[in-house]
Amino acid sequence: MKSSGIFFLVLTSIVLVLVAIISVLNFPFPLVFYLVCFGQLLLIITVYKVLKEDYKPDSTFEEFYEKETGDTKE
Repeated sequence: MKSSGIFFLVLTSIVLVLVAIISVLNFPFPLVFYLVCFGQLLLIITVYKVLKEDYKPDSTFEEFYEKETGDTKE
């Protein structure tokens, strides 16, 4: 995964954990609400970035399966 996908994934995780923490600490509602909205927007952007990434695997499923299990197609 490219660094931009990882960056957005880490940022989204931090924001959503921060939402959980500040909601338990009784911060003002508008702050929690806008942080939740920002976190949801970040989640959508993160999913888009990860899914649109140009990634080509080195092996196919069959090659990986044969390597892990030792079974071959016959």
